Amino acid sequence: MFLQRSAFAVARRAVIRPAAARTFASSAAPTKTDPLPGQQDKRIKKLEEINTEADLLPPGAAPGTIPTDLEQATGLERLEILGKVQGVDVFDMKPLDASRLGTVDNPIIVRSFGDEQYAGCTGFPADSHTVIWLTMSRERPLERCPECGNCLKMEYVGPEASHDHDHDHGHGDHGHDHHAYEEPKTFADFVRPEYR
Repeated sequence: MFLQRSAFAVARRAVIRPAAARTFASSAAPTKTDPLPGQQDKRIKKLEEINTEADLLPPGAAPGTIPTDLEQATGLERLEILGKVQGVDVFDMKPLDASRLGTVDNPIIVRSFGDEQYAGCTGFPADSHTVIWLTMSRERPLERCPECGNCLKMEYVGPEASHDHDHDHGHGDHGHDHHAYEEPKTFADFVRPEYR
């Protein structure tokens, strides 16, 4: 057993140690902190300095090193990481209110920047049944859990200038839209309106 461990340690050191030590530098380290015209800014921006999508491009790692998430993440992932560095929960990942049962008149509010939002219900009291995923949309914002009756309502908080479903898709004067979505029929579609 001792021989196996020592042989493994020697093999591991042999793999990590390079065969020939590098005795020269291939490039000089830059001393200027501001980027030259046409070059990318290498410093990490703060969350409040993000104004455009170009500000969400990473600085990259130094040559010969492995980049960290902060040095290589782009887009929304980078925005989330920059927020976490400053203690800001950019995507509001707190759990939904589970202190009460949502009703039709007083539902649990779920905020969304998109046209559609998924939320998982674990019952009331919390964790009383397995997760049931509910789908809410701008057209149908209220959903009720079929297991416990908990009502959730999507509140759209995104930009008002977002695409409307009535806009022209550039199909010309066909008179109909091939991309129109029709919600599937459920038992609720056949319930008399006075029962709602």
